[in-house]
Amino acid sequence: MKKLAAEFFGTFWLVLGGCGSAVLACNFPDAGIGFLGVSLAFGLTVLTMAYTVGHISGGHFNPAVSFGLWAGGKFSMKDLPGYIMAQVIGGIAAGGVLFLIASGNADFSLDGGFASNGYGEHSPGGYSMMACLITEVVLTAMFLLVILGSTDKKAPAGFAPIAIGLCLTLIHLISIPVTNTSVNPARSLGVAVFAGGWAISQVWLFWVAPIVGAIIGGTIHKLLLCSDND
Repeated sequence: MKKLAAEFFGTFWLVLGGCGSAVLACNFPDAGIGFLGVSLAFGLTVLTMAYTVGHISGGHFNPAVSFGLWAGGKFSMKDLPGYIMAQVIGGIAAGGVLFLIASGNADFSLDGGFASNGYGEHSPGGYSMMACLITEVVLTAMFLLVILGSTDKKAPAGFAPIAIGLCLTLIHLISIPVTNTSVNPARSLGVAVFAGGWAISQVWLFWVAPIVGAIIGGTIHKLLLCSDND
């Protein structure tokens, strides 16, 4: 239960901090934090919670990461359902808290998408479904390579959360214009359930692509880059 609680709170903080920065602060009059600020917010949520609860659960906070660690031989299949459930509930709980906060403003509207991920006409930059699919697969695969490499037994100890947080920041800097950046199914679903409509109809891509990408990244690390292969 401690592991599941850690995953719940880690995912809750990721969605509240990351999506909250996008909904509440990105375009705030005269002092908006913009894409750079949102990117940093997502990275900081992972960095802070990895140090806070990573020693309890491993600090996944993301169903795709759990699948990728399983593919990389670092996580047991029997623990996947519990982790994914805790992550999804944490993401939706954070989406609910964010909705309550945001709706306290008289000008609040879901028309902006509520930080949801999308493709085609709902991509921030109007990118096609295929472009968004490739983006999410490739960036999630690279995310897993960084996670598995920085936590390898031969990697410098204690620095993994920094590498992982900075990697997530970089991923957002690359892909916010394309998909609004998912690489995390729990993050996508956590706000999509409140945005409804197109966000729900397109959320499938942001489950499929990150999980496929994570499995690819985990498999590459296991076969080619793991220190156990030395």
